[in-house]
Amino acid sequence: MKAAVVVFPGSNCDRDLAVAFERAGADVTMVWHKETELPEGIDIVGVPGGFSYGDYLRCGAIAANSPICRAVVKHAQAGGYALGVCNGFQILTETGLLPGALRRNAGLKYICRTVGLKVETSQSAFTVGYNAGDVIDIPIAHHDGNYFADPDTLSLLKDNDRVAFTYTDNPNGSVEDIAGVLSANKRVLGMMPHPERAADSGHGGTDGTAMFSALMDQVVTA
Repeated sequence: MKAAVVVFPGSNCDRDLAVAFERAGADVTMVWHKETELPEGIDIVGVPGGFSYGDYLRCGAIAANSPICRAVVKHAQAGGYALGVCNGFQILTETGLLPGALRRNAGLKYICRTVGLKVETSQSAFTVGYNAGDVIDIPIAHHDGNYFADPDTLSLLKDNDRVAFTYTDNPNGSVEDIAGVLSANKRVLGMMPHPERAADSGHGGTDGTAMFSALMDQVVTA
């Protein structure tokens, strides 16, 4: 599997995401935000966490209009895979690749801790390594992780099995406890929790490892 990890001014989880991909066996290329094209033959793009462009305007809004994000959108629209984590999730909603928006946490405070996530579907390349109903422990670190979508969008997501994860104890006010959502073709995932921070025993937990291992198997054979 060939992966690209995008680097924006203010990214701070790009290396973590690249290491998680590499440990799963992927060949990883770091791609600067001013690039206009992705490297040849990329299977999956990782859009990492952090504070792209200082989180000015709305979180992810400036990054979504960067040259590389136009290439990411083109990649996804052609059926390529993409994973957006935390700020990356915010960016993917701003590009329109995923529905909804991420708002300020309900408690108006930055939250950094490990939370329980319920796996809502195993029917995607990202979640096939788990069973629906599994509860996994994954860290969060965000100030604007309160997912919101209108009732029609929520119905569409639920009816089409596109809610990937929900919080077992909602930390930020996200509607329907949603922690991660999938695109219509299930090849794009955005999630606020950080699976790359739970992919090594040194992190204190390895519940994120199954996501990257499954991606290696699924994306290569897709």
